[in-house]
Amino acid sequence: MISSTMQMSLFLMTILSSLQFLSVSSFEYQIGGNEGWVVPPANDTGIYNDWASENRFQVGDTVRFRYRKDSVMEVSVEDYKKCNSSHPNFFSNTGNDVVHLNRSGSFYFMSGVSGHCEKGQRMIVKVVSSDQENDSGGEKSAAASPSALVLSFGVFKAVLTQLVMSHVASYVFF
Repeated sequence: MISSTMQMSLFLMTILSSLQFLSVSSFEYQIGGNEGWVVPPANDTGIYNDWASENRFQVGDTVRFRYRKDSVMEVSVEDYKKCNSSHPNFFSNTGNDVVHLNRSGSFYFMSGVSGHCEKGQRMIVKVVSSDQENDSGGEKSAAASPSALVLSFGVFKAVLTQLVMSHVASYVFF
């Protein structure tokens, strides 16, 4: 007869073996690093677009905007070019906003505070699908973007597998 502990271990092993077919990996990007989403210095109005162009955004990633006494909006390309804040697709002024990049293509972000967009507080995020990323031979790397937090299911799975295997081994071999 199998003990309840052994049954639980076998159950966990079954779940873990079925999880190997899932591969979920996404990144959360902190816009502006420690400074957050702020009006850039007058001599560096392209800071956000320069930063965005150095990163590889994929469908499923998120971008976090942290700010004080400001706002963030996602707008059309036309409104982005004109710094027009009258018809946003998304608007928030909570000070801590997470935007899910749920499709491939370009996302156009800007501050909704009058005059901030004109001073460079705007950014274009270009998102590729995982198919496009694989076709181009590109690979996402946390080292390429120190501000990215890896939210990898694979790490969790590996740690859990180690725990279960050591638990099972103690019953089978000892």
